[in-house]
Amino acid sequence: MSSDNAAQEAGRDVPGDGEPVWDVVVVGAGPAGASAAYAAASTGRKVLLLEKAELPRYKTCGGGIIGPSRDALPPGFELPLRDRVHAVTFSLNGKLTRTRRSKRTLFGLINRPEFDAGLVEVARKAGAEVRTGVTVSRVEQHGSAVPDRRTVAIVLGDGETLLARAVVGADGSAGRIGAHVGVKLDQVDLGLEAEIPVPATVAEDWAGRVHLDWGPIPGSYGWVFPKGDTLTVGVISARGEGAGTKRYLEDFIARLGLAGFEPSISSGHLTRCRSDDSPLSRGRVLVCGDAAGLLEPWTREGISFALRSGRLAGEWAVRIAEAQDAVDARRQALNYAFAIKAGLGVEMGVGRRMLTLFERRPGLIHAAVTGFRPAWHAFARITRGTTTLAEIVRTHPVARRVLSAMDKH
Repeated sequence: MSSDNAAQEAGRDVPGDGEPVWDVVVVGAGPAGASAAYAAASTGRKVLLLEKAELPRYKTCGGGIIGPSRDALPPGFELPLRDRVHAVTFSLNGKLTRTRRSKRTLFGLINRPEFDAGLVEVARKAGAEVRTGVTVSRVEQHGSAVPDRRTVAIVLGDGETLLARAVVGADGSAGRIGAHVGVKLDQVDLGLEAEIPVPATVAEDWAGRVHLDWGPIPGSYGWVFPKGDTLTVGVISARGEGAGTKRYLEDFIARLGLAGFEPSISSGHLTRCRSDDSPLSRGRVLVCGDAAGLLEPWTREGISFALRSGRLAGEWAVRIAEAQDAVDARRQALNYAFAIKAGLGVEMGVGRRMLTLFERRPGLIHAAVTGFRPAWHAFARITRGTTTLAEIVRTHPVARRVLSAMDKH
């Protein structure tokens, strides 16, 4: 068998110069990229997943796995849960503390290094090839590196050029692919986090219970997520409040009685939400997850958005790879954008309105979720994945009236 035929047998075709072409190249191996690679590879296409770090690697993230995340996981994926949450302690900047409990699990907690590495392994088992320690310097859809109009060139940091019929950018909100697509971001927040190892007596007190504190800076909140012998403690608020955010984290840790324990990791991360008119594709290149600015604006929850948008991006990238011309590729890319906006986009719209309400009236949110049983039940159903914030606003007149009243102010 000739080398050309061998390449075609392997699922790649070969342009005139003999360079093999991947069906789909995914850049970034977080939950969005791994989901995209899994979805594309599951169809039997030749898929390459690129990651600049070596896996497993640490990510600043609370690690909460809510219902929509669980439901978007590949079939049979075993969640490496560190704890199952049955109770939530709410406080309003350290005051008016109240704990609500549930007989059923509300959500699960994971460590991102294990979770992400597990998802990559599932993509690999589905047939994706994985390369770590690889940086992408640029993507080209025209020019000398591109042999034909059905091909995208991915130029790596060491000068190597890869060819693909479709590219999925899942390389984070500051990544190269989002810049190539022209992603526009309109909400930037700073998250600070500490991983705090604690003695068994302290860990027991936190087992099965998280703490959510509505913070002193408009739109800010803090969290404690127990992970066995370690507590993940973090806060988030709008960028530009760096000193205030750092002070909030220090005060929060002190109030919790955790100031005497040395964090094993202290980290920070910027989260970025897309603007409504931000593109999700350019030519044969799609973006998903953080690279597309897809996350819930109020809670800044990103894992479920990464998993869901990644899966869609992988499915539509296969269709783009099969497109014979630019018109067909464009049609498939628009269909991808429509699928994102119809689902995640609607949720983001309601999340923005909730953030505005929360920024102005955190006390109202606190009073509702701690003292108004339907609000607590709504919180529980959202975290379990039996409903969404958007669905509640659509179907509950009280919720709709409250948000509409805030919209007018």
